[in-house]
Amino acid sequence: MARAEHVDSAALARLIGGWRAEDGPLPHALADALAELIAGNVLVEGAALPPQRALAAALGVSRGTVAEAYAELAARGRLTSRQGSGSRVRGDRITGGDHVVEGRLASFGRTRRLVELDLSSGALPALSLVRDAVSAVDLRELDVYLADDGYYAAGLPRLRAVVAEQYTLQGLPTGPDQILVTSGSQQAVWLCASSLVAPGDEVLVEEPGYRGAIEAFRTAGARLTGVPVREDGLDLDHLDRVAHRAALLYCQPAAHNPTGISLPAAERERLSRIVGRHGVLTIEDRSCADLVLDDRGMRPPLPDPANPGLVIRIGTASKLLWGGLRVGWIRAERPVITRLTQAKAALDLAAPVIDQMVTAELLAQADRARQERARRLRAHLAEAAAVLTELRPAWRWTPPSGGTALWIDTGTDAVALAERARGRGVLVTAGPAFSPSNAQRTRLRLPFWKPLEQFAHAVELLE
Repeated sequence: MARAEHVDSAALARLIGGWRAEDGPLPHALADALAELIAGNVLVEGAALPPQRALAAALGVSRGTVAEAYAELAARGRLTSRQGSGSRVRGDRITGGDHVVEGRLASFGRTRRLVELDLSSGALPALSLVRDAVSAVDLRELDVYLADDGYYAAGLPRLRAVVAEQYTLQGLPTGPDQILVTSGSQQAVWLCASSLVAPGDEVLVEEPGYRGAIEAFRTAGARLTGVPVREDGLDLDHLDRVAHRAALLYCQPAAHNPTGISLPAAERERLSRIVGRHGVLTIEDRSCADLVLDDRGMRPPLPDPANPGLVIRIGTASKLLWGGLRVGWIRAERPVITRLTQAKAALDLAAPVIDQMVTAELLAQADRARQERARRLRAHLAEAAAVLTELRPAWRWTPPSGGTALWIDTGTDAVALAERARGRGVLVTAGPAFSPSNAQRTRLRLPFWKPLEQFAHAVELLE
């Protein structure tokens, strides 16, 4: 957010968080929340805030509330407003009624309610295999790495070989030099966005789609075009009509986030043909591919088109094994891997060695891990569906083929619903966060893996 000149209304609404005060006027509470972001340099000097009407819609309040909050910030010296150019952040330190203490805003005694139930993320707790693998780290192998500087720019050779073997077993012959290890799949997405997209490039993303990718490409300066995701997956007819003009396509055909839809094999073949026919560089994000819930098993990678260099694939250990293992990877042709490795070195030099050692050991047991994950997730899904049928019978969703969440049509304003829930200590994410055009307003992503009592209690408060 700090690098963006124009602040997106949906992204700003997420950053503000639980801004509504227990008492006092809404405009003042909103002004305080925005001032805190400015004081923390999240909103940088010169950043253009969203139009009043757009931010009001994202927050589920009246335009007058936003107008008064902007006016109060201007009075505090935090915003400048000009006719025709909107409101922009003034980043100099405050000298008025608010007080900056060690870079954080202490404002008029405002307090936020603590989040008691966080359903904003689909990240899973660790499998039992992870503890066993950590306990069994081979100290003789570690001694070899300790004798070196620990900076393996493209990743530990053993892990790169294991990941390459996984792709080969899934029908995509791969060598270790086609693998770059990253600090999670999110870093992989950002590396691709910052290295392969130029400002002004048109990038095709799914509508709805993974919010981390949407924000990464938007930050890179791309022009985002949404390709609809229907109940049976990505709208390939629509894609075929627009792919010729795009610099890049980002998609999740194996297990889509947030809907949980998996493209059938015939449709994946057709997707590959469309990519090849239009020559569009494509990122296949397979982060959730290990979390398949139906009886058809793990989906293989997208088939290579005639030009194999067109498809870049992203994967991760964090979804299947544990989010605390910050290990992801990129599979691409060697020149692309070289380019992305150089870009990554400027960020963090290398991924953690011990995390990579543990991941390499665990990937040898990937089939067992997938079976255990699927068994647990199916049980949680059945429990969650029963709760929703009882407590929210008007809500609608398509049973997911994979992933950890339900993509629910609430039939009402889910942004306002999420804001009300936040005031009750429940954190959920509404549909516009997953939309390149801030659409999907009646939708809610609801992770179903939480313990039954927690899930049921959260749903009770979602009204």
